[in-house]
Amino acid sequence: MTDTIDWLERLELDGFVERTVDGVQTTKRWQAAMSRAALQMYQYGETLTDLRVPIAAALIERYEGLDAATLADAVALMLKIESAELARNIGKLS
Repeated sequence: MTDTIDWLERLELDGFVERTVDGVQTTKRWQAAMSRAALQMYQYGETLTDLRVPIAAALIERYEGLDAATLADAVALMLKIESAELARNIGKLS
């Protein structure tokens, strides 16, 4: 991987996010990766109180060998996308 990655473009090309009229949302492919990561962590006894942890695990599953700074950039972007998506979905429940 290169030192500089446009994570939004990369994640879109890999089918993990898609652009919509409301912004960016995750795809079923990303949701499956997150589910696998969360299940594995739960089986290892993790309490899963920090959304960044399964996000990082899902990214590492796909992008093996990332350095810490690059991984942190990707996690920050996916946390922002996931948080916005959760807020939109919670708003729909009200």
